[in-house]
Amino acid sequence: MEQQHDHKDHNHNHDHGGIFGKKTELYFAILCGVFFLMGLILASLMKAAPLVSLICYISAYFFGGYFTLIEAIDKIRKGEFEIDFLMIVAAIGAAYIDRWGEGALLLFLFSLGHSLEHYAMNKATKSIKALGELSPKTALLKNGGDFKEVPVEELKVNDIIVVKPNTKISADGVIIKGSSSIDQSPITGESIPVDKTAIQELTNLPKFEQLDPSHVVFTGTINGDAMLEVQVLKLNVDATISRLVQMINEVETKKSPTQLTTKKFEKWFVPTVIVLVVGLCFLHLFIDETVHESLYRAISVLVASSPCALAISTPSAVISAIARAAKKGVLIKGGRALEDLGSLTTIAFDKTGTLTEGKPRLTNVLPLNGFDEKEFMELVLDVESLSDHPLARSITKDLKDEYKIENNNRSSNMESIQGKGVMAHYNGGQIYIGNEQLMKDEGVVISREVQDQIDQLQKDGQTIMIVGYKQKTIGLLSVMDLPRKTAATTLQRLKDIGIKHMVMLTGDHQDVGDSIAKQIGLTEAKGNLLPEDKVKAIGEYVKKGIKIAMVGDGVNDAPAMASSTVGIAMGAAGSDVALETADVALMSDKIESLPFVIGLSRKSKAIIKQNLWVSMGIVAFLIPATLFGFANIGVAVAIHEGSTILVVINALRLLRYHLD
Repeated sequence: MEQQHDHKDHNHNHDHGGIFGKKTELYFAILCGVFFLMGLILASLMKAAPLVSLICYISAYFFGGYFTLIEAIDKIRKGEFEIDFLMIVAAIGAAYIDRWGEGALLLFLFSLGHSLEHYAMNKATKSIKALGELSPKTALLKNGGDFKEVPVEELKVNDIIVVKPNTKISADGVIIKGSSSIDQSPITGESIPVDKTAIQELTNLPKFEQLDPSHVVFTGTINGDAMLEVQVLKLNVDATISRLVQMINEVETKKSPTQLTTKKFEKWFVPTVIVLVVGLCFLHLFIDETVHESLYRAISVLVASSPCALAISTPSAVISAIARAAKKGVLIKGGRALEDLGSLTTIAFDKTGTLTEGKPRLTNVLPLNGFDEKEFMELVLDVESLSDHPLARSITKDLKDEYKIENNNRSSNMESIQGKGVMAHYNGGQIYIGNEQLMKDEGVVISREVQDQIDQLQKDGQTIMIVGYKQKTIGLLSVMDLPRKTAATTLQRLKDIGIKHMVMLTGDHQDVGDSIAKQIGLTEAKGNLLPEDKVKAIGEYVKKGIKIAMVGDGVNDAPAMASSTVGIAMGAAGSDVALETADVALMSDKIESLPFVIGLSRKSKAIIKQNLWVSMGIVAFLIPATLFGFANIGVAVAIHEGSTILVVINALRLLRYHLD
């Protein structure tokens, strides 16, 4: 599957570290700029002592050309001549004709843009490390009646491991003893913990993917408040977390179309200039001029072919746009991500924590059979306040905060029934709060009318709890992860600026996805998706040539982000993996920043295109002008300076960008 972007160029494998660590290249570029400015000032103030300014320029050459030279040598060894080489030769040529200041400025601008790009790419490598840290390092292996802590790498298929309450699960497998509520949000993104129970039939187990999800557990998910025994069905290298790491690695090794196009341009442009300049050095053999005149002409053409404007046209626009985005709480990791944002026609969203609040809320309190509403809520609060289940905590909080119900402490002897609900004594009777199976087991009658209400609420994507008291159904409760308040308006703004298709990719049930999609105006919702399913869904768009962004906040979103044209992470609530893998991070965790950043990207693309036309137009004009002697080095430098100022001013307009 062809991917629309990558994070690492594997042809680019030399070390950019040094005395300042990973940021050495950036610091060298800054030092180059400092020495250039010092040399420029001293040259004007100390005309009687040009040696001092020359030393500053030479220092600028060292710091600005160090990594550029390493890059050029690395490419030359592979038979490649690219912009790095051209910049070095142009700087040497400028020094030869005593234009040290011009050469230092050229190296400063080029090395600054280069170092920022490398720094952004190096950040992406942290995603692999962060993802690997989610998996527990050890497991509690059961051997007969004994327990032994072993590294997860030593686990074998069909080993039995013990998972203590409130700990991470160490292997992909099937529960053979116990039942618990499992927080699967690190893997599936589900907002509500899932009740899991032991499988009854252990012989002739089907494949892992074909097992009933109610019995399956994943590496890195978090056990609830009960002890479990799990039969290992996958080795550590094949576990879900390991597959996520592999997916990101595979994507990161592939170059983007934009990068490939740039490489093709450099492959013919740089050698052409080099051949032309070398040929001009020997022009005195064919026409009546001195060796010095031929060299001067050749260096003039070389300077004309490597203008500052061309070097800074894209970086200046990128830096301005990134700075503007940062002021709005958006981190954009480099020029490729910025450019790709502006070409989007489709956006895929994770649900939990992205389009929704990321936590279950009490949405309906429905007393039945004439039961008083306040008494019903007091009864529910009394019982649920005794439970540690995540849903019980959400119901308790909302009853207290939203409905102002007080706990009268009338219930006692609360007992949790894993996978079904709770039971307790209340005011002389037995009360049950849970699912339909619990009511059936305890003989609580559910009428046809009540069942219809349950079915409708479930169709709307809500999780239902039935309340039974003294063998009667006295009410219903429903909870749901509600949409963000700004989600609907944000999606409408995205439609207004030309985003044609918006789809939700979620690990939650299809009914939940459909309900949220209908409420906030999504084009489509796809539910019941594991991380690899999200990658496949993104891949279907990519194969069709559709530019698509993936917006998410969880670990499960990281591979889909890496597979998309642009990965966008929700910041404050996002996992480290999602943030490191993503190309764009909404640091303020505000989804309403999306229309702004896409609009900024489109404006940036337009300005980059303008700058490239100006800079390349200048090159197209100056090369023949210097070649035929119509313009000398002084004129060429003056025009270059003017074009540089022009493209920088044009780029700085992005600092004042506002979405119309």
